[in-house]
Amino acid sequence: MIDILVVEDNEEMGQLLCDFLGNEGYSVSHCADGEGALAHFSREGAKLVILDINLPGADGFAVCSAIRESSDTPILMVTARIAKDDKLSGLLLGADDYIEKPYDIDILLAKIKGIFHRRYRSDVLSDGFLKIDRSRRVAYKDGHALELRQKEFDLLLLLVENSGKTLSKDYLFNRIWGIDSFSEQQTLTVHIKWLRQKIEPDPKNPRHILTVWGVGYRYER
Repeated sequence: MIDILVVEDNEEMGQLLCDFLGNEGYSVSHCADGEGALAHFSREGAKLVILDINLPGADGFAVCSAIRESSDTPILMVTARIAKDDKLSGLLLGADDYIEKPYDIDILLAKIKGIFHRRYRSDVLSDGFLKIDRSRRVAYKDGHALELRQKEFDLLLLLVENSGKTLSKDYLFNRIWGIDSFSEQQTLTVHIKWLRQKIEPDPKNPRHILTVWGVGYRYER
């Protein structure tokens, strides 16, 4: 099963979107008409369908309706048709969201990430080095549970969920302690030190929680 099926009759736009999503790590296929999209979906499935309305042959409404007869796969309608009746039709037929063309690619990506996060996120996150059980709020290293304070767990989870990405100190502090917190940002530095002492083979030369000078921190497995 692929991650995303893009149904877009504009070949250039469809290919650009596929390339962009592919660079974001998603497996993507493209179909330019409704009948082809339904055949592809029936044959291979998809975790998300990005669906234009104005398609040759079966339009997006017909495709949405047909998919909903047998599947609850998320459908994100992307179209230049912005009339209220069109939006209502798409949503009533079972579309999960509706975004207008021309769209901001960052907004589209945020919607896609939100759908994947809500629908497919597992309660257990494992990267081969750490295993984190979100529902039980327990982190494991080498099969042994780590003794973590509440904020330590929240900070470690946020870093691991964004593995490979540099997160700024302001972002980390505001997410964990809150923008209105009376704590000082030095609290973040202290918690990073505590986490390194608990997960790093050599806390003075960390391999997993890395400092990006002048910016923040990055987790690497």
